[in-house]
Amino acid sequence: MRAGLLFALALALSACAWAAPKKPNVIVFLVDDYDKYETSVYGGKVLTPNLDRMAREGMTFLNAHVTSTVCTPSRYTFLTGRYAGSSYCEEYQELFPKGTQALPGFNVELEEDNMNVGAVFAKNGYAAGFVGKYHVGPEPGDAAARRAGMKEDPKKVPFSEEVNRLKFTNEKVARKMIMERGFTWAKNIYWNNTKAPFQMHNPEWTIAAALDFLEEHKNKPFYLHYCTTLLHGPNGQWFKSLDFPKVTGEGMIEKELGVMPPRETVMERIRKAGLTENEAGYLWMDDSLGLILDKLDELGIAENTLVLFTADHGSANKGSLYKDRGTEVPCIMRWPAGMKKGVRCEELLQNTDFVPTWFDLAGIQPPKNYKIDGVSLKSLFKKPNFPVRPYVYSEMGVARSIKTKRFSYLTLRYTKDQVAGLRAGERKFLREVSGLSGGVSRAILAKEHALAYDQLYDLQNDPETRNNLSGQKKHAPTLEAMQSSLAAELARFPDHPYGEFLPGGNALPGSGYDDVFEIVRRYVEQEKKKGKKK
Repeated sequence: MRAGLLFALALALSACAWAAPKKPNVIVFLVDDYDKYETSVYGGKVLTPNLDRMAREGMTFLNAHVTSTVCTPSRYTFLTGRYAGSSYCEEYQELFPKGTQALPGFNVELEEDNMNVGAVFAKNGYAAGFVGKYHVGPEPGDAAARRAGMKEDPKKVPFSEEVNRLKFTNEKVARKMIMERGFTWAKNIYWNNTKAPFQMHNPEWTIAAALDFLEEHKNKPFYLHYCTTLLHGPNGQWFKSLDFPKVTGEGMIEKELGVMPPRETVMERIRKAGLTENEAGYLWMDDSLGLILDKLDELGIAENTLVLFTADHGSANKGSLYKDRGTEVPCIMRWPAGMKKGVRCEELLQNTDFVPTWFDLAGIQPPKNYKIDGVSLKSLFKKPNFPVRPYVYSEMGVARSIKTKRFSYLTLRYTKDQVAGLRAGERKFLREVSGLSGGVSRAILAKEHALAYDQLYDLQNDPETRNNLSGQKKHAPTLEAMQSSLAAELARFPDHPYGEFLPGGNALPGSGYDDVFEIVRRYVEQEKKKGKKK
């Protein structure tokens, strides 16, 4: 009898151990400007064997979205689990005081109070590492950047020892700033985008740092935020980057690091696959992903390491909420110890959801004053058809949107100041509403329906979003439901009114800017003509 009891106890303990694996390691592999439909996982043709491997060994999420469609606000959300509109950094507060409509875009920064994923992990016994592109700090030349010791980047100047010294200085400042925000480890940082004449990528430089981090922290729980600069530029001229292996975020380095497959093989493999050199960036990025996966295997820690592959936003319709391809991103996760394999999940999710998921998996309770706008995705790992949210929300500039699996609802709500400025022809306001972070990209400004005050599209029957249904009676209940969902999300920002959804301050009522779109269109056409003359 005693033996039977002991056996039963052993089984129970074994079951408990299986059901509750130790805290997972987490790696976020964040790609820059990535069109998911180019990859074979989502029906494309580019060569990504390691990403394919991840999909076979993990889960592919078909309805993953980001809440903002340019780098800075999206990266802010990945690091905090908060909407960009929830930012309380100094610049954002100065630009949009309490009681005014805010324009979330490039104007957010990672706050100094350590309410971010790395800092919380670090306080709970994890090593928290950051590698690669940062882009959520003040711009070089801003007062905050100068106070931190950063020098303004030289623009369009040739390589020199002086420029090199400056870049090394700035990279050290960037590392220091990241660690001051709670990360325990930072290395090989790009402060922002690679810019001419230094617009060349060096994934070897960033992946070498990532491999160093894994080696150093293989024996303790870790969180790694890895941000490659790929695929952002050089816009079909990948051979330029491939030919300049010494360019890094620090400036020129002395030699190739030799951690990735030889550069000359990238084009060879591309041509062998029957692809063009324009697709080289995808394979190059995939090579670096493969090195991380191989390193996890080598260290014997792959089983309990969750790897997320995703992007800050889509490359098509960047800066716009008009079509899904701006907000849609690839999302593939692999976690052998806690996730189904080879599964394709159709449930909606957005990038606010990753941080609460990591905390949930690690059993971490964030500080009471830590604001999170997302939900945990943990239930999807065992039940891929479990609906974690009924819709996704997005925000850029004057635009806000709600998307379900079937419908997309988009609003454009200008402020009184913006409309007055537009009518007066002030360039500040023209750039503000039609630029990259205005919410309506220049690529679609010529489409009348894309500039409507309210827009409702049936994504099932009209995937190209050509037919605005907002004025049709039979769709009135759907429109009302979408507006109600939007109002619920906007209630998260009580200090910033938005149209009739959150009235007050400088928000303009629904009627009042009938001529705005024509003004914006004329401005855009003028800018195009200027560009052609240059």
